[in-house]
Amino acid sequence: MPDFAVSTDPAVQAQLDRLTLVSPGADILGLDRITRLLARLGDPHLRLPPVFHVAGTNGKGSTCAYLRAAIEAAGMRCHVYASPHLVRFNERIRLAGRLIDDSALAALLAEVLDVADDIGASFFEITTAAAFLAFSRTPADACVIEVGLGGRLDATNVLPAPAVCGIAALGIDHEAFLGDTLIGIAAEKAGIAKPGVPVVTLFYPADIDRRIAEIVAAAGATLHRRGDDWDVADGVYRDGAGPLDLPAPRLGGAYQADNYALAVAMLRHQRALAIPDWAILRAADAVRWPARMQRLGDGALTRRIDAPFGVWLDGAHNEQAARQVAAWWPDVAQERPSAMVLGMLANKDASGVLTHFAGAVDHVVAVPVPGHAHHAPETLAEQARTLGMTAQIATDPGAALDLLAGRGFASVLIAGSLYLAGTVLTANGEMPE
Repeated sequence: MPDFAVSTDPAVQAQLDRLTLVSPGADILGLDRITRLLARLGDPHLRLPPVFHVAGTNGKGSTCAYLRAAIEAAGMRCHVYASPHLVRFNERIRLAGRLIDDSALAALLAEVLDVADDIGASFFEITTAAAFLAFSRTPADACVIEVGLGGRLDATNVLPAPAVCGIAALGIDHEAFLGDTLIGIAAEKAGIAKPGVPVVTLFYPADIDRRIAEIVAAAGATLHRRGDDWDVADGVYRDGAGPLDLPAPRLGGAYQADNYALAVAMLRHQRALAIPDWAILRAADAVRWPARMQRLGDGALTRRIDAPFGVWLDGAHNEQAARQVAAWWPDVAQERPSAMVLGMLANKDASGVLTHFAGAVDHVVAVPVPGHAHHAPETLAEQARTLGMTAQIATDPGAALDLLAGRGFASVLIAGSLYLAGTVLTANGEMPE
């Protein structure tokens, strides 16, 4: 699906409008266009500080957040490239610890767009080139780069020699581009492997693990599997460098322990930066990653309902993410009535997501995702009823909370789309920083 971006800054918006006109308006994969575009810009991707490259279906963004937290805890400066943004496009490009400001972003996009006219580059390819150009010009100690889609043909895969690569949790998503089998998807993610570069992985089923190992070996990279070269049990991380007692990460959800452990293993299996163990441990509490089991604070939106166990926000938009969040949700609900506000993009498996929440939440309020092709709220509500939940529809998350107010719901989860999450954060006055 096409990407979307708006800005309150007129100069940035002017460039985003240009980007919309230049872009083909849909996701496209391949390295030819991004390679030609970067060449016209002087190949900035060849002048970056040590790169931590992270792929995966779910958890890659959180893993990047832990990496950044550890690097910054060690007193180092860190660039980050992540997607999508929640509220402001600027969230995609973090320069030496700070989100890029509007004036720099407008100039950067203009510079890239001025040389991109005849290449046919996508939205993501142009923004990737802009990020690499910014990173090449701003001093920092490290780059944390999140893969956009897949890995092998993702625009970020022009990076020739990362310090380390990581592969987070795998699941079915973006089937039109990556196929509908986990083995095929795993092969695409493992395509970020490079000669001589350590590749750190989690537990996967045996057939998937074998396929990843084949891809990594063919690339001449070095595989570091969880369970072989490193592991975590009962909160203790172990590898050849010795044990670490890992604290529980502040991000909600049991699955965050795996994302944190992957970041720890990546840091411990690379040699480009000396990150002390105390900084790695501090990252568990220092990490910040909005809209990933985030308990919303006091704001204009949350004041519309009295939910003693909180209003929570998560961008869960595929079946694996839904499974993980639904498994953790009882820890929040504590056997009290709970509700979910759900809005999903049209290209996502709504029934797969809802299936996991049947039995975890009591009531669903379905909403649209403004500005994007989405599942009709009426359809989502009917699917929820079919699964045994009661359901209603509302025009937006605020109206949904109004419907839930005074009905005894102790906790509310807003989920289904990161774009929806952005509107929620804006409405509640919690802008990502």
